[in-house]
Amino acid sequence: MIPLSVLDLAPIAEGSDASDSFRNSLELAQHAERWNFQRFWLAEHHGMPGIASAATAVLIGHVAAGTSRIRVGAGGIMLPNHSPLVIAEQFGTLASLFPGRIDLGLGRAPGSDQLTARALRRNLGSDADEFPQDVVELQDYFSDQPRQQVRAVPGTGLKVPLWILGSSLFGAQLAAALGLPYAFASHFAPQQMMQAVALYRATFKPSAQLDKPYVMLGFNVFAADTDEQARLLATSMQQAFVSLRTGRPGKLQPPKPGYLESLGPQEAAMLDQMLSCSAIGSPATVKDSLDAFIARTGADELMITSQIFDHQARLHSYEITAAVRDGTV
Repeated sequence: MIPLSVLDLAPIAEGSDASDSFRNSLELAQHAERWNFQRFWLAEHHGMPGIASAATAVLIGHVAAGTSRIRVGAGGIMLPNHSPLVIAEQFGTLASLFPGRIDLGLGRAPGSDQLTARALRRNLGSDADEFPQDVVELQDYFSDQPRQQVRAVPGTGLKVPLWILGSSLFGAQLAAALGLPYAFASHFAPQQMMQAVALYRATFKPSAQLDKPYVMLGFNVFAADTDEQARLLATSMQQAFVSLRTGRPGKLQPPKPGYLESLGPQEAAMLDQMLSCSAIGSPATVKDSLDAFIARTGADELMITSQIFDHQARLHSYEITAAVRDGTV
């Protein structure tokens, strides 16, 4: 099977706090390393009661310091929120502390609502057209001989691997034009996945970083010993999606028996669409879902996310996923 990686949103479960979330993230990363996952990424979100990874670079440092082999990175940094120089310095620092282990995925969404974006001092008058220029500027800071007079220290010459993240055709076109690997957010926005992947592969231009297209796709896994147990675990994420889309984001809630049956047709249809790139079930069910998804997409790597309320159940889900990958279940 192709390489599998971990996307951790550092969930804050009901009854817990950010300190608990950070301890759990580190423990998950340590297990992921033991189970030979390729990389462990954290995502930038702001003002979300159920997500603790706002200071993404700080948390990446925490996880990298507690592991030794697994690649650790951002999936991603929302570049419009930041000066490219600041990100170059942050990730230049991380790459200097943990050589050869840091990835930098870049997105163009704010990762927050408009009020939070203003509080971040983001220039709300800017638009997506500035994102490509910001990515190129960031690339230059990491090069051996930057064209700019300003230098990122640390950063210059470190060649931190960049990825473009996206959920539309925009990111696919940019990743292809710059010759960068492409990560598509199919775990929550799968609508344009196949079209974006086809466009990226068809228009890819080789670069100093990458000689051929490389596609990583987000994929939800809720694995348990039985299909019934897994379906119950998945209701925490289902509640989180519905709450977010109806303007009521909160902490990750405990599993709720009968939750899907309690939804109206509109909410149920929304969940079906948003979670279409998911495996929910026993090891055999998860294997069938993963195999079918990989065959359909031709993905080079999958980024597995498992938003599960109970930490031990989340660890077990990733353990099952690794065993499925290795053919030991």
